Amino acid sequence: MINNKSIFILDTKRFEEIRALRTLLLYPRDVENLSDAGSKMEKIIHHKLLILGSGPAGYTAAIYAARAGLHPALITGIQEGGQLSSTMEIENWPGEMEGLSGPDLMDRMKKHVKRFGTQIIVDHIHTVDFKQSPFYLEGNARYTCNSLIISTGASAQYLGLESEEKFKGRGVSACATCDGFFYRKKKVAVVGGGNTAVEEALYLSNIASEVHLIHRRNSFRAEKILLDRLKKKIEHGKIVLHKECIVNEILGNDMGVTGILIKDTGSDIIEKIDVIGVFIAIGHQPNTAIFKGKLKMKDDYIIVQSGLVGNSTQTSIEGIFAAGDVMDHHYRQAITSAGTGCMAALDAERYLDRVLNSDISKQKLLLKSKNV
Repeated sequence: MINNKSIFILDTKRFEEIRALRTLLLYPRDVENLSDAGSKMEKIIHHKLLILGSGPAGYTAAIYAARAGLHPALITGIQEGGQLSSTMEIENWPGEMEGLSGPDLMDRMKKHVKRFGTQIIVDHIHTVDFKQSPFYLEGNARYTCNSLIISTGASAQYLGLESEEKFKGRGVSACATCDGFFYRKKKVAVVGGGNTAVEEALYLSNIASEVHLIHRRNSFRAEKILLDRLKKKIEHGKIVLHKECIVNEILGNDMGVTGILIKDTGSDIIEKIDVIGVFIAIGHQPNTAIFKGKLKMKDDYIIVQSGLVGNSTQTSIEGIFAAGDVMDHHYRQAITSAGTGCMAALDAERYLDRVLNSDISKQKLLLKSKNV
């Protein structure tokens, strides 16, 4: 007490932390403008829109979102460029009659994204909290966002052989539609027993001179209509079936794959088959592990709203959208992923326009009531 006046000692650091927390809760989109926040709050980076994943879906979403003035940030994930970063050549991208490599397409998409000002962040998110908005994400840094587009893609499941890893991109593939053309009139093998494996074998039978289909069981899990088509191809000598067999080793040299060793699971007899291409079709695993229990899923794929009234890419949580292979277990093409990325960006734009305009109106009413 000095001259009958109360003197309060202010903890400046604590005051700034409280102010930053208040801003985050009341005005989340302004957190990025807090240069004097407390040390703990400085580590939280806020964006109006975050995009997870740097494949065709993520990059396309970023282009559309940036053009809409949403100032998105894109977090690349572990494998920048997604599955296409390991695809040697793409010949079915519209307008590219001479073809181009997967890495080249991804590099061009990345440059396109940068042209419109999207911030690209090299990080991998491992923790999320969607219980309330702003949504919280954590990797090497911590982030919040008003809206989120999940385009983390899917990873092909492989056999786990050392020789398989050695020849990935040099004869070992997980996509016949992508790479089958390069084996025209050549001998190839397909490994698997579900719809994907049979579809790949049927597709390749129209391109390759001979297709060896290797399945570890005696019966297939594929649909009857596919099995009927498979039977006809076998009768015509286009597909050779090896049931109750597993791939023991993939053979090759500096030029690529030259063959495989398969083992009969009943007799343990080893057989060598000469092929120059091996297509692994034992399934894909969407990269959605961190979203389990937080979003509605089916077989690890994120369920989206779909329908004919827009907002087709919205997940079970308003403001969170999904695009590409995380929500598509059927088509799995670069161009379809890009298309859903566009849709997700448009859906996010409409959502943010509605929600943020509503927030601004509420803030104006609050200020008006305080001034009355």
